[in-house]
Amino acid sequence: QVQLLESGGGSVQAGGSLRLSCVVSASTYSANCMGWFRQALGKEREGVAQISTGGSYTYYVDSVKGRFTISRDNAKNTVYLQMNSLKPEDTAMYYCALRGTLACRTLVDYNFDYWGQGTQVTVSS
Repeated sequence: QVQLLESGGGSVQAGGSLRLSCVVSASTYSANCMGWFRQALGKEREGVAQISTGGSYTYYVDSVKGRFTISRDNAKNTVYLQMNSLKPEDTAMYYCALRGTLACRTLVDYNFDYWGQGTQVTVSS
């Protein structure tokens, strides 16, 4: 059973930064495509960013480009989301997700097979 454990969420003021981490329990899957999603209260879950096995491919939703950076350390079975210049509209529960295969596809939730429990990010104005 693959488990994903997120950490690093919290409350910050607008303009602040947070770094989310997600550890994958099974090293067999740690090199697979991984992504970050978020879901704000009353809204649908949306993809935020994803990263390929070696990190050479990354993709970001337009609303976070230039502010968020996804990275990974396969030796530590960990993927990160560095979030800078945070805005109140970034407030959401953030989830990391793992594809069951190496290759990344479109950043939508049905392309991911394993999910973490989420970590809350709250940005105040």
